[in-house]
Amino acid sequence: MVEEKKPGNETLVDPTVEDMLLHALELVPIALDKARTITCFSSRWRVIISRLEKIPTCLSDFSSHPCFSKNALCKEQLQAVLQTLKEAIELANVCVQEKQEGKLKMQSDLDSLSAKIHLSLRDCGLLMKTDVLGEVTQSIQVRELLARLQIGHLESKRKVLEQLVEVMKDDEKAVITALVRTNVASLVQLMTATSLSVRENAVTVICSLAESEKCENWLVSENALPPLVRLLESGSQVAKEKAVITLQRLSYSSETSRLIVGHGGVSPLIKICKTGDSVSQAASACTLKNISSVPEVRQNLAEEGIVKLMINLLNCEVLMGSKEYAAECLQNLTNSNEALRRLVVSENGIQTLLAYLDGPLPQEAGVMAIRNLVGSVSVETYFKIVPSLVHVLESGSTAAKQAAASTLCRIATSNETKRMIGESGCIPLLIRMLEGKENGAREAAAQAIASLVTVPRNCREVKRDEKGVMSLVMLLEPSPSNSAKKYAVLVLAALCSSKKCKKQMVSGGAVGYLNKLEELEVPGSKKLLERIEKGKLKSFFSR
Repeated sequence: MVEEKKPGNETLVDPTVEDMLLHALELVPIALDKARTITCFSSRWRVIISRLEKIPTCLSDFSSHPCFSKNALCKEQLQAVLQTLKEAIELANVCVQEKQEGKLKMQSDLDSLSAKIHLSLRDCGLLMKTDVLGEVTQSIQVRELLARLQIGHLESKRKVLEQLVEVMKDDEKAVITALVRTNVASLVQLMTATSLSVRENAVTVICSLAESEKCENWLVSENALPPLVRLLESGSQVAKEKAVITLQRLSYSSETSRLIVGHGGVSPLIKICKTGDSVSQAASACTLKNISSVPEVRQNLAEEGIVKLMINLLNCEVLMGSKEYAAECLQNLTNSNEALRRLVVSENGIQTLLAYLDGPLPQEAGVMAIRNLVGSVSVETYFKIVPSLVHVLESGSTAAKQAAASTLCRIATSNETKRMIGESGCIPLLIRMLEGKENGAREAAAQAIASLVTVPRNCREVKRDEKGVMSLVMLLEPSPSNSAKKYAVLVLAALCSSKKCKKQMVSGGAVGYLNKLEELEVPGSKKLLERIEKGKLKSFFSR
């Protein structure tokens, strides 16, 4: 038949890129001529004609690239253009001969054709913009993969994502280096694809990218948060886990935390924290902890039930990491909101936190949460808190010990509580802290001792400690970084009535330190110096 020899039906065996380009340029006028003679479905054909008219210019720009004949992407793109042109000619023939099976089906076919032409034009433009049509190297291969995410149909993108996941397992750095913002935008869009595997692989890649500061900013600006929240709500187990880990990494930014709340992320995070596996639960708890560091959203969190959730996490047999996040979250929630403090107390939060602190290596967050709550409980409750603080001073991290000493200062508000603290055995532990390396810990310990020695019993205990006076004298060192010196002056002033202690101060070099502190106008230093030197004079004349 004559029809078989028309250009629209020619088949080239293993054509070159140049052959395919010429063939496409031959088909465009054929498709246009046929389309312009059609009288039915005129509005749809007008759109198709306007898009067909853009193809020659698009292909001319495309073929002008120096690596046009070397890159596989060019050949694949031309194959797609050729297929679309052939489909246009076939549909035009059907319309001219009025052999369509039905009006609705033809309308659907024409809409599909119009979308394919638009996709081909867009993809050609993207390939030029993404700068991947270069010589084939490892880096170009990665960039080519990333470019493929932006072109073609969902099935081709599914295959590309599978390849990208494998590449990232071997060389994640190469992918992040090659990444540009438009690639991130494509990945974000693929998180909402109809295909389950595409959604899972897209969020898997994004989860890895979220570790990079460069990609983190792009993910937020390309609106990745709404699809991530939707995956938390209705994604597969794999998608939920990757989504919550991604949100965990992104939520360290206060601004991003606010956006997560605004996109409705709190409720699904709380649900995962209650019912998820250990990895998802820990990531969710950490995300909620990060969000709770933003003061203005704390009330929103409370209304979603976060206080009870975090207290339950501390009570349950879960990963220790999840418990630490729960303690940090409670610390944040109780930091400046009295209503939330009362809520934590009413939900049995004090007892739960104390039980957590009684573990083998108590951490700072739990102690800080207790510190925040001290002003919201009765004095009777102090008698339950202090033994746990003593345990922290014995077994906690340096930061936890500092927090415990600071908490004791808040509890030591009356002679009754000061005596109770002294009787708990914490004074020798506080004195040991004076020898530590961390300035903050030394200051907190010195401040706690200064608040306790106003009670005679506690003062006698400091005097009896063989390291007490000398450790305090060493804290008189006048360096600006030594913030403990003002409290050391207060404690030594309380001990100065003892001849033995005064003698220890002199032998430890207190006079030299105090002379410098007097010049710096440290409160109490002048009076303490006078008392010590007065004692020295009395000792001299009594010989």
